[in-house]
Amino acid sequence: MAVPDQGEPILEALQQVTHQLGRMADGYERIATELHRANLIQLHGYFLGRLDRAIDDPPLAASLSALTDLPDEERRQTLNANAQYGLILLAYRVGSIDRGELLGSLRWLLGSPVFSKYWERTAETRRGLPEDSLEARIGRAVDVIRDERLEDLDEWWVVDPESTGE
Repeated sequence: MAVPDQGEPILEALQQVTHQLGRMADGYERIATELHRANLIQLHGYFLGRLDRAIDDPPLAASLSALTDLPDEERRQTLNANAQYGLILLAYRVGSIDRGELLGSLRWLLGSPVFSKYWERTAETRRGLPEDSLEARIGRAVDVIRDERLEDLDEWWVVDPESTGE
């Protein structure tokens, strides 16, 4: 009596199990991504809570800022600018906005004199970031945007003598 070949049904069952395991792995990866995003949001909430307290309490603000030469009001404005920048970065990190929206938001924020000063004052800190980090890459993009804005302002002020009738 010959034993029937069971190789094909076993192979089919193994393929089905492999497919199911792949789908489960994809699900676990999505869960891990969502947990990471949730952790980023929670951590940023703690960070913003501390900044809010520091903005209301000048001695605490001094302990959170490396910019020691600022009057209390400017330090609070700087901490607020940092918080706004951090929120925009968080929105990008968790996927709420895309790269174009990120850069558009930061371009708009650069229109604020307070944020522009914050950006100038923290340039040295950004240079100390690992070059390939997300924040360093975004910082370089904002520097380019800022330089473009300054060039646009320079062009706006240029007056052609012929157009003024001189």
